Amino acid sequence: MPESRRGVLYGIAAYSMWGLFPLYWPLLKPSSALEILAHRMAWSLVTVVAILAVRRHWSWVRELLRTPRKLALLTLAALIITANWGVYIYAVNTGHVVESALGYFINPLVSVLFGVVLLKERLRPLQWAAVGLGALAVVVLTVDYGRLPWIALVLAASFGTYGLVKKIAQVGPAESMAVETLVLLLPALGYIGYLTFQGTGTFGGAGTGHALLLAGAGVVTAVPLLCFSAAAIRVPLTTIGLLQYIAPVLQFLCGVFVAHEVMPASRWIGFAVVWLALSVFTWDSLRTAHAARRAERLEPATV
Repeated sequence: MPESRRGVLYGIAAYSMWGLFPLYWPLLKPSSALEILAHRMAWSLVTVVAILAVRRHWSWVRELLRTPRKLALLTLAALIITANWGVYIYAVNTGHVVESALGYFINPLVSVLFGVVLLKERLRPLQWAAVGLGALAVVVLTVDYGRLPWIALVLAASFGTYGLVKKIAQVGPAESMAVETLVLLLPALGYIGYLTFQGTGTFGGAGTGHALLLAGAGVVTAVPLLCFSAAAIRVPLTTIGLLQYIAPVLQFLCGVFVAHEVMPASRWIGFAVVWLALSVFTWDSLRTAHAARRAERLEPATV
């Protein structure tokens, strides 16, 4: 199977699993978001180490230790994705699934802004139009919620930054995940130990099924991250940009039809503006990518 097709399949798998996460986190109650996050870190490392052990692939460790810049990038990625997951778990378990979906809807627009601010890229007119519509949607939803949709903005900014850092680091998916989880292992174990000492931890105290679900948090978060990393190094960013709509669509459907969150008319209007912005952005991206491919095919004939 061609690497590009394999990358697309990895991407579809990653975003589909992320999109269905709102069905999993409520099963972990009465655990708090921080306790779930700590178990996610610890059990994710167990999962990744098991994968690496099966592959018998450890030569990368020595090479990575010789590259402090990559270690620093992966440490940064670990901190960013931890903040992202913490806010996301909190959002789902406090009845803000739709707002969390909004964060991943506007993530592509945040990535474009990163390109302007950090990489000094110049936007095309339609890209500016999409960003403007996205800003308008945030204003509409701020009025609707009666507050800034901070959950959505934090999720969009953190995941956009995480993708940027991973792209720069260019480290294999399992290897990257191992470093990211190892960086935060001690704080995670320390917090789990603290909860156990205080008698407020739920692991083991809420039944065997609950303990297995908490341990499973590591597996269900590690697997899509591995798939995402595998996709990111195999397919163009334009393809990743299209695939990433899978997750927020599924999250939105979970919030509306499973969690039965309230959707007043003003909120529908805000989301409609977001979807219009994404339509403009996607159409412009596809048109530009098509023109670039066409130029590449014609170039040999003009030489």
